[in-house]
Amino acid sequence: QVDLVESGGGLVQPGGSLSLSCTASGNIFSIVAMGWYRQASGKERELVATANSGGGINYSDSVKGRFTISRDNALNTVYLQMNSLKPEDTAVYYCNCRGYYRASPVPRMFDSWGQGTQVTVSS
Repeated sequence: QVDLVESGGGLVQPGGSLSLSCTASGNIFSIVAMGWYRQASGKERELVATANSGGGINYSDSVKGRFTISRDNALNTVYLQMNSLKPEDTAVYYCNCRGYYRASPVPRMFDSWGQGTQVTVSS
């Protein structure tokens, strides 16, 4: 099993900044990618940003230039720095981690989600 623990989020005024972090723990063999998704009320979950272990990074068009994703591979942690926040960024933000966990006879794939953290942008 691989568990994800998120922290950060909260209430911020438009134009403000917030940061999120997410740490994966458990019987991890290797991580392929870590990222962030969000789900606003009444909408489907959508990609925010992902970072794979090869160094590739992907952002949704709506956050490019405002959000920055980074990883600390030694700590199995992914961060999301959110600047110039807008009311439309209000959502529950979910961490995602994909990779392989130790199993016999060979490692097996996992795709885990965090519990979600609320980000509210409002004056």
